Amino acid sequence: MSDVKEVLGNYSTDITKTIEEELSTITPDNLAEASIYLTRAGGKMLRPGLTLITAEAVGGERESARKAGAAIELIHTFSLIHDDIMDQDDMRRGMPSVHKVWGDDVAILAGDTLFSKAFEIIIGSEGTTSEQNNKALATVADACVKICEGQALDMGFEERFDVTEDEYMEMIFKKTGALIAAATKAGAIMGGADDEVIEAMYEYGRLIGLAFQIQDDYLDLASDEETLGKPIGSDIGKGKMTIIAIKGLASDDSGRLLEILKDDNNSDDDIAEAIQILTDCGAIEYARNLALESVDQAKEVLEILPDSSSKQVLSDIADFVLGRNS
Repeated sequence: MSDVKEVLGNYSTDITKTIEEELSTITPDNLAEASIYLTRAGGKMLRPGLTLITAEAVGGERESARKAGAAIELIHTFSLIHDDIMDQDDMRRGMPSVHKVWGDDVAILAGDTLFSKAFEIIIGSEGTTSEQNNKALATVADACVKICEGQALDMGFEERFDVTEDEYMEMIFKKTGALIAAATKAGAIMGGADDEVIEAMYEYGRLIGLAFQIQDDYLDLASDEETLGKPIGSDIGKGKMTIIAIKGLASDDSGRLLEILKDDNNSDDDIAEAIQILTDCGAIEYARNLALESVDQAKEVLEILPDSSSKQVLSDIADFVLGRNS
């Protein structure tokens, strides 16, 4: 099995260099600095890495997907900046968030700049046909719409405690999975794959995107505070309707779990009680198994590809989604 973090690190060098070059012409200085800030703060580069690896796995060249990968990362960064503003989160990647450093107005402009630059970069892709560039452009545009829809759905769930599992799965696909699916689809397009393989790689990305978010739900209750970097059970404290909460509410006849989720001032004992309820009814295990199932299905989708080291990396990345600690 490959070292996924090391592999992604190797690809991130190309992506970071491309982003630096594309953003170097932005003025004034404060907008330029705010726009590049989160890229320099680091990150796993999972999405652009997937774009480049997928291009190779379908028989294409890494270079053909480089700008598409950079565009995917800019869209991801744009969404993080705007999320932090909407949620008023002060930290991102261990550093003050963009809006805390430059204020909301410049942060919004920085996000909008990254959004616009992403499409400009794809149009300027080299070593690919105009048809490939247009397909990649449409793929990224579709993901952007879905991200906004997913965010709106998530916001709509804030005061609801009757969210269904189907509604939740739609929301996490749009908010988290759609851009990962776009990353793998764009890689297949730029790598010259046929339509059947392109759609298969979209499905692979969709499945690991779902697993990625469900695993986050699971880790919030099954990890530890030091590893997670935040208190265990913070989703419960916020009354968030995760897949675990949805499953738990359907099984808890006492009504105690709902009472805790609705309370804005839960004690540590209340959180611990909720976790025990969720453990006893099997909701936490259910989420873990759902993530495992999604990863297994994603790896089955990869059978459409010829054997190669890049195909193996895609399989390893699917496992990495489940094995990561945070």
